[in-house]
Amino acid sequence: MKVKEPNVIQCINKNNLPISKIFRQTLIKHNFLFHTEVEIKRREEQKMEYFAGEYDVAVVGAGHAGCEAALAAARLGMKTLIFSISLEAIANMPCNPHIGGSSKGHLVREIDALGGEMGKNIDKTMIQVKMLNTSKGPAVYSLRAQADRKKYQAEMKHTLEKQANLEVKQGEIVDISVENGRVTAIKTDVGAIYKVKAVILATGTYLKGKIFIGDYSKESGPDGVAAANELSNVLKKLGINLVRFKTGTPARINRRSIDFSKMEVQKGDNNIEAFSFENEPKDFEQVDCYLTYTNDETHKIIKENLHRSPLYSGRIEGTGPRYCPSIEDKVVRFSDKPRHQAFVEPVGLDTEEMYIQGMSSSLPEDVQIAFYRTLPGLEKAEFTRPAYAIEYDCIDPSNLKLSLEYKGIEGLFMAGQINGTSGYEEAACQGLLAGINATQKIKGKEPLILDRTQGYIGVLIDDIVTKGTNEPYRMMTSRAEYRLLLRQDNADLRLTEIGHEIGLISDERYKRFLTKKENIEKEVERLKKTVVKPTEKVNKILKKCGTSELNNGSKMAELIKRPEVSYEILKDIDENRPELTEQEKEEVEIQIKYEGYIKLQEEQVEKFKKLEEKILPEDIDYEKINGISLEGRQKLNKFKPRSIGQASRISGVSPADVSVLLVYLQQIGNKK
Repeated sequence: MKVKEPNVIQCINKNNLPISKIFRQTLIKHNFLFHTEVEIKRREEQKMEYFAGEYDVAVVGAGHAGCEAALAAARLGMKTLIFSISLEAIANMPCNPHIGGSSKGHLVREIDALGGEMGKNIDKTMIQVKMLNTSKGPAVYSLRAQADRKKYQAEMKHTLEKQANLEVKQGEIVDISVENGRVTAIKTDVGAIYKVKAVILATGTYLKGKIFIGDYSKESGPDGVAAANELSNVLKKLGINLVRFKTGTPARINRRSIDFSKMEVQKGDNNIEAFSFENEPKDFEQVDCYLTYTNDETHKIIKENLHRSPLYSGRIEGTGPRYCPSIEDKVVRFSDKPRHQAFVEPVGLDTEEMYIQGMSSSLPEDVQIAFYRTLPGLEKAEFTRPAYAIEYDCIDPSNLKLSLEYKGIEGLFMAGQINGTSGYEEAACQGLLAGINATQKIKGKEPLILDRTQGYIGVLIDDIVTKGTNEPYRMMTSRAEYRLLLRQDNADLRLTEIGHEIGLISDERYKRFLTKKENIEKEVERLKKTVVKPTEKVNKILKKCGTSELNNGSKMAELIKRPEVSYEILKDIDENRPELTEQEKEEVEIQIKYEGYIKLQEEQVEKFKKLEEKILPEDIDYEKINGISLEGRQKLNKFKPRSIGQASRISGVSPADVSVLLVYLQQIGNKK
């Protein structure tokens, strides 16, 4: 028997109270007279959703990756949205309040050369600057700047707000619509639905973020900002596998409780350099940083309390970064070391908070206070914020294309820590490339793919996509095979032309770049032709430098190649020297002094490029190619490499497999 379902009036009027005729008519008029409580709930849920507009690109997350992605897309003419769970968290620095450093300075310079924002933003907000590794060769020189954290955030937020074609929104994304293998829309937690052509996920450590301080844990993003808890399940439903990574951050301490007289002062450089090639160096009053060390007492307290660490009790499941371990990790893994460095760095000019670099921990707060106070100068340290570990979801980046688009879902790009990397600079460069390539996709153009010979950005993306990563990936100079060619000083010479061609470098800046390039080339050629005679003045200068005197004439370039001689030292004997900027002088000297080594690497690059230029069709079924090993077939089918060169770098693909692929490509070519 069919039972008649109660209508909405019966559902509302459970006590059978009289309902006025006017109320009944109102319900009917507004279509509220439908059948079941389930239907009522469904209609209520539908009413929560509303169409909020149509856009080209939506960026989810406004950290360092998200900011670069959104700015790039908007500047390239895309109607763009960027979402942050909290607008106060835009471009946040939850860990070290600095930009650059070893290898990371290279990334910032490359971001700038392509038309990104990070270099310009740190130039506006730096409070100390140093060039690292100057005792080594120029290949590993890296600029590093201490930032005023709040000013850095405010400047970047304001840059986003002022940008044409870009709308900044506060909200959590809780759904992504995919139809026929292509992204079509996103939905916020308040029901706003945006129709989009591409989505860039730059979720940082917010994706199901969870912080740990001893036995205490809480679902949270960095600095107590709410975590993004809905999106992980959405990604899983789309068939995207997630893994769990972990990172951490040290305590912050009130400056008034620190005795700096017991620490080593770390001052900035006298010769200030800008990160952005577009900016002239500016002089400013730099703040001091300080260095102190752990000791036996520190290590004793940590070892006695390891059982209280969630890292060692098993409560933290995520994999942490090998190259940025917690202090308890350092004490256990490097038990032979009598001490570890701790850098005390100001968080900004308008705060008394100091950041204690090198002392991240997930131990309980009382244990943290006890061992922090064993360090010289921190005996009376007062915490403003305790150290904590944070766990979060990320993807296996080997499921990405080199364009950072997810394989199998068109229009879905990913950048930053969601790809298993760690660090502001690593995130920012991925964001920039994702923003560019989302735009290229929408315009029907080929993606911008930088190879390992063009930049550290190319090395980073090739590493994570081709090899994947089983721990948070950090950029290092040792990862770049051609690092003598990929110096931070020549990033503009390598990449500005690409940035201009893409559309992120203005014509005015490009003209200045061409002038600089021409000045350098002309001066190098002049120095190679200019003959220096063995005069008394010349030999006096050479003797003062500690190098042998001249008996015969010598080319100026040959003198500069001597380790003891510099371009600047020879200015008094060089009457025809043109006026050059400091950057131009530096580039001239490096090109001459390291000419032999540079030529060797250029020959290696030529061999590399021959394999990179051998493009593999996307639709190859490697199972059908005879002669490839079983493991090679499995790996090649999984990674779908873009070229023979990329295939050769996949773990499990042997040189014999590569030889088979070369023969296969030749056969295809012959048939065509």
